[in-house]
Amino acid sequence: MFRFLTPKAIRRPFARYSHGVEVPAGKRLVLCSGQLGIGADDSIPEDAGAQAELCFANIAAILSEAGLGLADIVRINAYVTDRVHLRPYMDVRDRLFSDPAPASTLMIVSGFARPEFKVEIEAIAAG
Repeated sequence: MFRFLTPKAIRRPFARYSHGVEVPAGKRLVLCSGQLGIGADDSIPEDAGAQAELCFANIAAILSEAGLGLADIVRINAYVTDRVHLRPYMDVRDRLFSDPAPASTLMIVSGFARPEFKVEIEAIAAG
């Protein structure tokens, strides 16, 4: 369905992601806004990995509304507030996405709308 692009002419990805993903003609796209690690009950876990779990659960719920799932994600943009949160985020991502993995960007940012948030994730899915 998707063509995962990892050209040999450039350096291999640093982690489990693809440099690019080609979506064939005729597929529809679903773009998910950035999701924070907050539950429907307004609970926010302290742990960055638990926040990443909630982010992806929220994305899964959005995609479900469109009849899609996490396996349909072709692009992930993730943001963490500190280098120490990189590994917990990547552990969750790597568990949820097998090879070939979606295209992905991971950035360290100075913060989010509320100081208790450590992770924000946005995604694009195709189906």
